[in-house]
Amino acid sequence: MLSLIPPVEKERVKQLNPVVLAFVGDAAYTLCVRERLALSSGCKTGELNRRASERVSAHGQSGALERILPELTEEEAEIFRRGRNAKKPTKSKNASVTEYVRSTGFEAVVGYLYLTGQIARIEELFFGEEEV
Repeated sequence: MLSLIPPVEKERVKQLNPVVLAFVGDAAYTLCVRERLALSSGCKTGELNRRASERVSAHGQSGALERILPELTEEEAEIFRRGRNAKKPTKSKNASVTEYVRSTGFEAVVGYLYLTGQIARIEELFFGEEEV
């Protein structure tokens, strides 16, 4: 995945509201998933959309989080906790409260890594040896 912006200083990114990091992380993760699906599959767009939706949903992100949680650095774990514990302006219609708050933490980590230019770390954590 290519970063569309120059990296931002870590300290500046850490000052952002964790829900804002999750907002950016949601978009970055969705783009990563869609890019990988498009390049690795001969599926039609309807099937691509179904597969992407499974992965980027709160349920899908909560499941992916289980796999990567032990791999997080202390800095990434702190970003995750801030995102998980942040007060959210909305509630999920299709996920449990636990899945929703965990997915917000997951997205905050992706947003932090994306904004700080750590694209290789996103690839390593979220797409390492995984089949799409």
